[in-house]
Amino acid sequence: MSEEKNFRIQPGGTLRGTLRVPGDKSISHRSIMLGSLAEGVTEVSGFLEGEDSLATLNAFRAMGIAIEGPHDGRVVIHGVGMQGLQAPAGPLDLGNSGTSMRLLSGLLAAQAFDCELIGDASLSRRPMRRVTEPLAQMGAHVETTAAGTPPLRVRGGTVLQGIDYELPVPSAQVKSCLLLAGLYARGKTCVTEPAPTRDHTERMLEGFGYPVERSASRVCVAGGGRLRGTRIDVPADISSAAFFLVGASIAPGAELTLEHVGVNPTRTGVIEILRRMGAEIEVANERVVGGEPVADLHVRGRELHGIRVPEDQVPLAIDEFPALFVAAACAAGETVLTGARELRVKESDRIQVMVDGLTALGIEARATEDGAVIQGGQMVGGRIDSHGDHRIAMAFAMAGLRASAEITAEDCANVDTSFPDFCALARQAGLAVSEVP
Repeated sequence: MSEEKNFRIQPGGTLRGTLRVPGDKSISHRSIMLGSLAEGVTEVSGFLEGEDSLATLNAFRAMGIAIEGPHDGRVVIHGVGMQGLQAPAGPLDLGNSGTSMRLLSGLLAAQAFDCELIGDASLSRRPMRRVTEPLAQMGAHVETTAAGTPPLRVRGGTVLQGIDYELPVPSAQVKSCLLLAGLYARGKTCVTEPAPTRDHTERMLEGFGYPVERSASRVCVAGGGRLRGTRIDVPADISSAAFFLVGASIAPGAELTLEHVGVNPTRTGVIEILRRMGAEIEVANERVVGGEPVADLHVRGRELHGIRVPEDQVPLAIDEFPALFVAAACAAGETVLTGARELRVKESDRIQVMVDGLTALGIEARATEDGAVIQGGQMVGGRIDSHGDHRIAMAFAMAGLRASAEITAEDCANVDTSFPDFCALARQAGLAVSEVP
């Protein structure tokens, strides 16, 4: 993990120019996983060289996969086929990455060897029964602590059986975990969602030549197939772009272009919500790259107004709400968020941490069980505890654009998990942010 660091943000300024944020973290994770299980070579460009994605890469190296790179976002994976993974010499340390742990629990449940998955203090507090319980229905043996948290101990040599599972809450991680286990299961594994979630796993399985059945809210795979090596061009991560979308929307005189951003329709809730608040965001140069829709996003500063966030948009923007809380704080009137209980079990309790931070900056905000109520107003300066959550830290960095005094965001080292060089790119655009001990 990176050394301890805080962000110091000077008030005011605006955002201008053209940027390309780092590659999509979800796609980077899955490129390593599926490339390792494929037959032949998979070449990846645009790979996110953040700590979370590197945790996945290093886990597969520990299981015998030859991986070249990353070098300037390029990775070459020499796949070993569905049955080619080897037992690691020790526990697989996945750092802060919940995606790595949840997806790997499904993928490893049918391997021939036992394996232990561990993580840092933050990951070790995150709930894992949401994946271990449906995996148990498939016949897997994955143990958690008594509290249902990591470490996970996966017993190998198990024969899995396909199941028909209805997700109790929308979760792309749980869906993906079960589909990866389903690649090894007897019969068909189907997952039904109560609301759409990101579909990168389904798209990438098809890109690797694996048949996937999709209809409305249901996705199925049959076990026993094969993956074929391919080429993957990872688009810029809309979750990382979200901070700049919000920053440019709230900053007077801002005019910013974000290039080659992934605009998968299961991920564009942040654009829809900001537009409902009055933001001017143009989606231009739309194209499809490696099965994923990509576009350039042009944003101009505008006066925003508070809204009631539509609940059907919540799963499509679940990782972007820390940034959207800042937009709400800068909007005229009241913003109400409901149906977002999932935010309480991310890297931090993002509802409470964001409300506490906004309150410290002089904004009237209160947490509810499944969301928040935020009154727009003038932010003052202050010190914010980001609780080691990368998205909290970057959200409050953008708050400096509309604050009346300096903001210090503490405990920001985990920004490197998803957005290496965030401060340098933000300064390039015009944000007065610096890293301090």
